[in-house]
Amino acid sequence: MWRLTSRVASGGVVRGVARAGRGGASSGCCGSCCRSCNGSSSSSRCNGSSSSSSSRCNGSSSSRHSLGILGQIRHIAKMPEINTDNLDEQQVQLLAEMCILIDENDNKIGSETKKNCHLNENIDKGLLHRAFSVFLFNTENKLLLQQRSDAKITFPGCFTNTCCSHPLSNPLELEENNAIGVRRAAQRRLQAELGIPMEQVPPEEISYLTRIHYKAQSDGIWGEHEIDYILFVRKNVTVEPDPNEIKTHCYVTKDELKDLLKKSADGEIKITPWFKIIAESFLFKWWDNLNHLNSFVEHEKIYRM
Repeated sequence: MWRLTSRVASGGVVRGVARAGRGGASSGCCGSCCRSCNGSSSSSRCNGSSSSSSSRCNGSSSSRHSLGILGQIRHIAKMPEINTDNLDEQQVQLLAEMCILIDENDNKIGSETKKNCHLNENIDKGLLHRAFSVFLFNTENKLLLQQRSDAKITFPGCFTNTCCSHPLSNPLELEENNAIGVRRAAQRRLQAELGIPMEQVPPEEISYLTRIHYKAQSDGIWGEHEIDYILFVRKNVTVEPDPNEIKTHCYVTKDELKDLLKKSADGEIKITPWFKIIAESFLFKWWDNLNHLNSFVEHEKIYRM
């Protein structure tokens, strides 16, 4: 039985599709294996832009757009410094990581710190970065969920999919052929967040399905603006989470996840905006076809949410 006590404020989701050119621990948990969960009181809000038609990339307009974003990036250094004294020290250290800046068609245009990529002030100027979301299923076809630690700077205490993070601007994770750089980043973060040994999740066993482009505010200062690679893994793994990253975790069935989504809609718990988008738009269709995921691969599309 689910017994979850945290609350959420949910935002709306606007759906559309466009073509792209290329490409700590708590006593509770979120499933029937759990006792209780206590999320934080911050609200989540999805502020996506709609796109109702499919369009091909235009090289010249894309270049002009990229140059415009790069011009905006130059002004970041002039922005007032954000006080991080009240934030978790380990999470603040991670803000120095260099994320991959991209244009709206997922073309790399530069790099910037995780901190600058997640400030709403910069997001409002068009700053967009590359990210990924992993959905890991065991051999019983149960999905591994996590509840983000209360120490997290964005969306603390929210329930979400197995692992959500960013490839870094380094040679291994910048490589774009068949999203190998993103899949390497996923392997790294599965180990860092969930303690899953890297040899248990080699990149070749991580399936890349498609991408979504979304924007969401976590609070008045921090937010997300990402093109998110959707990655699937299906195997049994060893899980030893870092409590600074993950508050609770558990495997859920489809019915248990539907119950979780209902509790979110009723304001009883919080879920991340990207997980809400993916769960409501795509996840159950994919879940029903774990043996036939190849038919759902859409590497040439970016869904604008």
